[in-house]
Amino acid sequence: MKRVGVLSVQGDVSEHTTFLSKVCTTDFKVSEVKTKDTIEQVDALVFPGGESTTIGKLLREYEVDIVLKKIASKGIPILGTCAGLVLLAKEGDEQIEKTRQPLLEVVDIKVSRNAFGPQRESFEHTLEIPVLGGKPYPGVFIRAPAIDKSWGKVKSLCEFEGRIIAAQQENIIVTAFHPELSGDMRLHEYFLDLI
Repeated sequence: MKRVGVLSVQGDVSEHTTFLSKVCTTDFKVSEVKTKDTIEQVDALVFPGGESTTIGKLLREYEVDIVLKKIASKGIPILGTCAGLVLLAKEGDEQIEKTRQPLLEVVDIKVSRNAFGPQRESFEHTLEIPVLGGKPYPGVFIRAPAIDKSWGKVKSLCEFEGRIIAAQQENIIVTAFHPELSGDMRLHEYFLDLI
């Protein structure tokens, strides 16, 4: 049985856990993880959205950042959504530098935090994500980041308003939107196929 962990520090933890429980077959066990030991035991990890500065500081304080870098380098599939996208990035914009936002520096991207505006400007928009098939995907954007630049082995999976909002670098998928709130299981299924 494959173990899928949802990083349980802060943010959309229960939403991902509940959604994954609907997506996963009996071949998978979904659980919340937050200690170094439990994270090292997963076959795949979801890095949910939330408040990226808070999550980053907690990961560093409890040295969980080291374990996350380790599993990323070992090829363990990781899905980073919203704040997860920000924290997995190698580089950030001026806002990230100003807040001293810790970054894990594992995905070859430069990100802008809150690229589409503050919380009150959150929105939904249908997206075209070719790797998920021809049917439009319902994107839920909440204080969403965007990818300003990518390099290396990063491939864009989706763009919106001329900005990359979903990308993949080998075993790691990042999205600016919240797939766990979409009601559409295809992105999580695509992620689980990486195991």
